[in-house]
Amino acid sequence: MQRRTFGLGAAGLVAAAVAAPGLALAQEGKKITIGVSIPAADHGWTGGVVYHAERVAKLLMAEHKGLNVIVKTSPDAASQANAVQDLAVQGIDALVILPSDPDPLVNAIQQVKDAGKFVALVDRAPSVNDGTIRDLYVAGNNPALGEVAGKYIAKTTPDAQVVIIRGLPIPIDQQRQDGFDKGIAGSKVKILDRQFGNWSRDDAFKVMQDFLTKYQKIDVVWCQDDDMAVGVLEAISQAKRTDIKYVVGGAGSKDMVKKVMDGDKMIPVDVLYPPAMVGTALQLTAANFYDQVPVSGSYILDATLVTKENAKGFYFPDSPF
Repeated sequence: MQRRTFGLGAAGLVAAAVAAPGLALAQEGKKITIGVSIPAADHGWTGGVVYHAERVAKLLMAEHKGLNVIVKTSPDAASQANAVQDLAVQGIDALVILPSDPDPLVNAIQQVKDAGKFVALVDRAPSVNDGTIRDLYVAGNNPALGEVAGKYIAKTTPDAQVVIIRGLPIPIDQQRQDGFDKGIAGSKVKILDRQFGNWSRDDAFKVMQDFLTKYQKIDVVWCQDDDMAVGVLEAISQAKRTDIKYVVGGAGSKDMVKKVMDGDKMIPVDVLYPPAMVGTALQLTAANFYDQVPVSGSYILDATLVTKENAKGFYFPDSPF
């Protein structure tokens, strides 16, 4: 199976790579329906996912006159399983799915794959046998997101006492945690505590309040998600704590990248995990039908460290996230 690694501009690179005007013209009237199943916009990152899914769907349908893209959002795994079944009933030729929680959705995805449909899995893979239920896997580099953050903290603040606000208890969260532990391995960085913040700024705010009450001295907060970082910063501000040197989030939201650009001492860096990856998966899936190029395999985007020096290149003020 192929493995490709792209940087932040994956969508543009893929579009350039698969663009074949002559073939596209020849296939223009081909009737294809792609179902897109994604989580509802319950926080900033998933809001970005919804935005990019709908944006790229419109672009692709304008490009390919025979293409119909149906985007469905779901608030939880059970609802998403029902949404996948509804899409299958509508006669889709392909499914692009970013699971809210992959393991409970394995059976629903497997049924689509067993029916001979093209399946593109985005971001979150089941803990076992994911290779049997998909043709394409597009994701950010979850272990690297944690490792990049860990290495930055170990290098910048070698004796740091760190609190960690995790996401949700799903496989990608564990991958990020394992990557972080690898990044600080051999250093004197001390982990004081780890709690789940559910990728929610409100929940992260509450967890950070508890940490601030429990620990008199905290050097660094790693919260692996920019939306949670908003809640973390608010909790620190309200508590008027001055011992915390900085916060490291992740995903590359426009607000956090702007703080990095502006030299905000509390947000000196960020780690990319772009929600536009769903658009990359959608473009590749369409290319499978219209451009007659091989797209099966794994496409993993980089977890780039955003610094004041390079932040301008990752700042998109019109983005919803």
